[in-house]
Amino acid sequence: MSPLAVESPPERPPVRRRTNGRVPPPTPPTGGGDDDRNGSWGRPLDNVRLAMMFLIAGEVMFFAALVSGFFVLRLAAPLWPPPLQPRLPVFVTGLNTLVLLGSSVAMLGATRAVGRGERSRALRRLALTAALGILFLAVQGYEWTRLIEYGLTTSSGAYGGTFYTLIGAHAAHVLGALIWLAVTLTLAARGRFLDGRTAVLRACAIYWHFVVALWPVLYVTVYLI
Repeated sequence: MSPLAVESPPERPPVRRRTNGRVPPPTPPTGGGDDDRNGSWGRPLDNVRLAMMFLIAGEVMFFAALVSGFFVLRLAAPLWPPPLQPRLPVFVTGLNTLVLLGSSVAMLGATRAVGRGERSRALRRLALTAALGILFLAVQGYEWTRLIEYGLTTSSGAYGGTFYTLIGAHAAHVLGALIWLAVTLTLAARGRFLDGRTAVLRACAIYWHFVVALWPVLYVTVYLI
């Protein structure tokens, strides 16, 4: 080696740039898909919530059209309900409304249990949500059977047609939500949501709360007004 050669100093590892004497925090993850280990439960909006907002907006417009048609037919009728037509079971359906509202409370408990990592509690809350949803549909089906026996059918003019269209559309949505809930419960039993991937559960919970919140509006519109 030449005596005039100077050995270069060793390279230093790169130092993160400082701002005002502090190291800037790491860049937060973008998106909001199925991985929630970075706290997507607390984010104001992510992909799951955005997708559910679009879905629910379409559902709201669908039921708004049905309710508008109901009021148009009702206001055009000289007497509502028509004579000799069976009256709707207001009291029993009111109790059934409380059953459905209770299922929403159970679903809320399930999502909170998952957030705390309590698998067994989450499973029990999800199972209770499904049981209350099934009970709601069973009571509705029983009441429909009695109304049909008393002569209220879809061919009973606007009174029967609008009743079965509105209430039947909601029952179909509850059934769809139950199928979604069954899939969610199966995944929870396999420990799917404990690793942070809770997109399916959150979407199911949002849709379930929407179906529950929709029912009191229909109950007051069809049964009470």
